[in-house]
Amino acid sequence: MSELSETSVTTRQRSPHLLSRWSWRELWQGQLWPVAVALTLIIACVFALSALVVRVEKIMTDQGRSVLAADLVLVSGNPIDDDILTSASQRGLTVSKQTRFGTMAFSDENMQLISVKAVANDFPLRGNLALSSGEVVSVQSQHVQPGELWLAERLFSLLAVKEGDEVMIGDAQFTVSGLIAQDPELSFNPFSQMPAVLIHQDDIARTGAVQLGGRVQYRMYFVGADDALALFRQSIELQVGQRWISESTQGRTGDLIDRARQYLSLTLILVIIMASATLVLTCQHYTASRRETVAMMKSLGARKAWLWRWLAGQLLMLFAFAAVLGVGLGALLETLLRLPLGDILPDPLPPMGLTPILTSVLVALLVAIPGMGISLIKLVNTPAIAVMQPEGSAQSGSGLLNTGLSNTRLSNTRQASPWRFGLVLLPFGALLIWFGDNTLMWLTLLGLAVMLILLAAIGVAVVALLRKKRWGPAMQLALSRIDRSPLATGAQLAALTASLMLLAVIWLLRTDLLADWQQTLPPDAPNVFALNISEAETQSYLAALDAQNIEHSSMYPVIRGRLVASNGEQFLTNNQIPQDNKNAQASGDQAQPDEALRRELNFTWRELPPVHNQIIAGAWGGEGTVSVEQGIAERLSIQVGDELEFTVNSQPFSATVGSVRHVEWRNMRPNFYFIFSPDVVAELPATFLVSFRIGSDQSPLLNQLGRDYPTVSLMDLRTMASRIQLMLQQVSLSLSVLAALGVVSGLLLVLTLLRLGLSQRQQEMKLYRTLGASRQRISATVWSEYGTMALIAGVMATLGAESMVAALVHFGFELTPQWHPLLWLGLPAIAVGLVLALAQSMLPKLLQPLKN
Repeated sequence: MSELSETSVTTRQRSPHLLSRWSWRELWQGQLWPVAVALTLIIACVFALSALVVRVEKIMTDQGRSVLAADLVLVSGNPIDDDILTSASQRGLTVSKQTRFGTMAFSDENMQLISVKAVANDFPLRGNLALSSGEVVSVQSQHVQPGELWLAERLFSLLAVKEGDEVMIGDAQFTVSGLIAQDPELSFNPFSQMPAVLIHQDDIARTGAVQLGGRVQYRMYFVGADDALALFRQSIELQVGQRWISESTQGRTGDLIDRARQYLSLTLILVIIMASATLVLTCQHYTASRRETVAMMKSLGARKAWLWRWLAGQLLMLFAFAAVLGVGLGALLETLLRLPLGDILPDPLPPMGLTPILTSVLVALLVAIPGMGISLIKLVNTPAIAVMQPEGSAQSGSGLLNTGLSNTRLSNTRQASPWRFGLVLLPFGALLIWFGDNTLMWLTLLGLAVMLILLAAIGVAVVALLRKKRWGPAMQLALSRIDRSPLATGAQLAALTASLMLLAVIWLLRTDLLADWQQTLPPDAPNVFALNISEAETQSYLAALDAQNIEHSSMYPVIRGRLVASNGEQFLTNNQIPQDNKNAQASGDQAQPDEALRRELNFTWRELPPVHNQIIAGAWGGEGTVSVEQGIAERLSIQVGDELEFTVNSQPFSATVGSVRHVEWRNMRPNFYFIFSPDVVAELPATFLVSFRIGSDQSPLLNQLGRDYPTVSLMDLRTMASRIQLMLQQVSLSLSVLAALGVVSGLLLVLTLLRLGLSQRQQEMKLYRTLGASRQRISATVWSEYGTMALIAGVMATLGAESMVAALVHFGFELTPQWHPLLWLGLPAIAVGLVLALAQSMLPKLLQPLKN
């Protein structure tokens, strides 16, 4: 008895070690490799994309704030109350002031209309100001000092001055200190650009240029912690003519990067869905392959607790292996995604922190718990008697033994069902927290759910219709098998169709986004704007451009005015907001009037519509009419036939809305909110503008135009346009890499579906052979069955992808949907090709047991 006791103790002591070794052997030799691949793919994708998103968001925020020269800017048409400065200081914010005004600059030879920026000693709070004096260019340490005057590069030729010469601004005389080599504050508004000069805030008074009633803009710059800035912004009640500027409201490239970030997030979700489906399928296959093993261990006395320890050991090893490999592959993938963006990303890159690692492991865990847990609970509940009778045979047999087995299985299922499927609530709860009010993601998930149900129903209906036709024996047998279980057939078709559809969605979205961006800034887009052209100079200016064979737009007359009322009802402005809505206004709620109502707009008139605008409602032309841009029409509920009231220099007039136009604001062409018929405003005094494109080697031409037409303001956007086009190319490469990753995930899911489906056919093939079917007949039946399902799935996936992409493009990215004719040929062909290739590779192995 003592020896037996010692043996029992030794066995218990060695049991954990043996269990670990067995778990490790199962991991290497069992059916868990597909599970490991799916988990690794989820972790790698989530890590790579979340790391890239973290870096891009930090870079976007830093660059956006550098362009602002601060974290937050308050712009006002009137002097800003000192109480705001006091409140900011109390919250620990750093503050700097700036005053902007337009005036004339005079040298000994020329004069020029300029934009004066009077800055404080600490300007800029963010970004770099580069001031060049002689051979020295200082980027960070040098600031504007009292008595200094720094000129934009073009002013040296326009005023015919050099460093050390005298320039009069208003009543004050300044000595030119040097060149503004780099100004962090960039403005892309072609209607407000004049050559800029920098002076110190203390020198405003002696210029005498800021007078009561003059057009002066006051700015206050703030830098501090994000939470302090948010609380400070909420505490300020904006007055008439005041508005906030942040990094989210600035930058022509903001929309580009924002849509790229949306695509990153959307692709991440689709990759997770496809990898999760692969994980679920492989787990089901694993549990099916281990059912007899578990039943045997139960028959030998193994309890559920021991089985859970055995399975848990395997899963912990598996998850640890997948986490290490996934994070490593994710880091490599994130590097590959960044390679095309190398020229525009800062060096060093902002740190990504631990967020990507934690996010990727947490997402994989949330997916794995229901994906693996549901199947494993069913596996642990396998009855011991299943070692003698495979699953499903109880229903086909008869007698007391089968009845008892069936009852046992049903009892186990009832015990597990109430709560094992509750595991699915974990990822859904995480989705609620993660996505929140992200309309694009919820639209995608809802569309997928509805699409799966519809596709399953359509697939079953198509198979039923095909069975009504007369086919050959192999095809007839294949259709009979497909239609044998409508529920299983619908699930298989929906799964196969969904995987193909998601694969197509990822690629089509990439294609549509790139097409939209390329249309946004085509290679021949204008890169120079000439403004403030007098009516007397219009013909000669165009002749000067024609003489140099420069392609240009037509002349646009420009007047500045305000929209004040629609159909006799005054629009709400800041000073008309009820007191109880002031807080809502300060926080950015809908109570705040539209931006277009709080400032003067640029109006024009034309006989014909601009070629780069599209009429979407009404008709062009007619006396007393105005054409309205689509966005402002929707925001202010303006419709064709409405009577709008305007003021220009306090002179009121009205016009009837004749048409609504779609305007692409990002294409760097002259665009306007309101275009009038000539009879409405042609008599009002106006200046003119023209846009044109020149090459990088034609800078002397701009200088010559500046000398010949000294009162005309030239805005050179070549650097900015080149920057945006370079970014387009680089972002497109990154999206291509990302789309390729999504395609690999989709192909993995498709191959998993087909491989598992073919593997489950092996027993059925044995039955066909027993009944006398030849190898050729069995092969033809398999080819017909899977070829038919692939063709049906390919056609339905094409239809689903077109519908889903159209919805995402329209509602999520706010673009115009397009149809893709090549997809209707390509996707079904790809589906059939994949299925036939996989069937060809697996059939010899599946038919091997049939050899005599």
